[in-house]
Amino acid sequence: MPKTTNPVTQKSGLSVNIILTLIVVLIAVVVIGGVLWINRGGGGTQQQPGAAVPAEVLRKPDSSVLTEGGEGKVVVSEFLDYQCPACWQYYNGITKQVEKDYAGRITFVARNFPLDMHPLARPAAQAAEAAGMQGKFNEMYHALYDNYQGWAASPNGEVSSDQQKAAAAFDEFARQIGLDLDRFHQDMKSPQVNAKIDRDVKDGEAAGVSGTPTLFINGQQFSPSGNAKTYQEVADQFRAQIDRELAK
Repeated sequence: MPKTTNPVTQKSGLSVNIILTLIVVLIAVVVIGGVLWINRGGGGTQQQPGAAVPAEVLRKPDSSVLTEGGEGKVVVSEFLDYQCPACWQYYNGITKQVEKDYAGRITFVARNFPLDMHPLARPAAQAAEAAGMQGKFNEMYHALYDNYQGWAASPNGEVSSDQQKAAAAFDEFARQIGLDLDRFHQDMKSPQVNAKIDRDVKDGEAAGVSGTPTLFINGQQFSPSGNAKTYQEVADQFRAQIDRELAK
C-alpha cells in the first residue's frame, strides 16, 4: 500500500509535532488573554455569579443618594462615570425615569467609578460631590447628564478632553443651582471629596465592577438578558427586577 501523506503538512512543510506545538501555544495565549481581560478592572474581588454584594460595599453612610426610600426599602446602587456615553444613554433611557417613578419607594445610590479612558470623568465626579457638600448633589448630577453633549462630547461626537470647556460648564451649572462658587472650587479639590471618589472606586472593584454603568438591586447585579435589543426593553427588565424586590 502506498504511504499516505497529510495534504496540509505536505503543502506547508510542517511536521505534525510542530503543528501540535503551535496549537498548544495558541490555546495558552487565548486562555491567558481571557484572564487578563477579565481582570482589567484593577484587581477588585470578583463576585461569584448570583452572589449578593454586601450592603456595606454598595453604600457608605456618606454615599450620595438620589432618592431615599427609607429603612427596609429596595436599594438600587449605580457605579457610574459621568463622561461614559453608555451611562448617559442609561440615564436618558432608564434611570432618570426610574428615579421619578419610584421616588419614595426605593433608595437610589450613586457611586463614582470614573474610567481612565474618559479624561473629564473625575472632574465631573468632583463637581457632583462638591455640589453635594452644599446640599445640591442631585441638581449637579442632573445638570451633568442633561447637558452631557455640551461638556463631555467633542463636536465630532467623540469623548472630549477639553478641560477648560468642562470647567466653564461646571461653573455655569454651579451658578444655576445656586452654589457658592468659591466654596465649590475649594471643595472640588478637597481631600474629603477626592477620598470619597477613591473609596467609591475601591468599593466598585470589590463588587466586581469593571465598566460603567454597573447597577445593583438589593445587592444583585442587574444584567439584562440577551433578548433585550432596545433601551426600552432593558428598562422593562430593570423595572421588573425592582418590582419583584418590592413585592417580597
